[in-house]
Amino acid sequence: MKPPRAPLFLQRETYRRRRIMDAARILPVVGFVLILLPVLWTRGRGVSTAAEAVYLFLLWLVLVLAAAALSRPLRAALRRDAEAAERRTSPAPDEGAP
Repeated sequence: MKPPRAPLFLQRETYRRRRIMDAARILPVVGFVLILLPVLWTRGRGVSTAAEAVYLFLLWLVLVLAAAALSRPLRAALRRDAEAAERRTSPAPDEGAP
């Protein structure tokens, strides 16, 4: 019988970055489903075209703002990761050189 595995430990920053990336990936799917809602409304009851247009405009605005809100911390986290990787790969300066 195998012994139980130790739980996987993820650093807080890495965990948050991955969750933001997951949210950014799911955002277009959620937007697509929400855009299809007016199609369901028109089948059940009569909703005016103006109300549907207002809904679609507000949905578009919310999706743009959500994408902007997700991109800011993700961009900062990816920049920090790139800088850390650059520091690891760059050669150490010679301390004895004049």
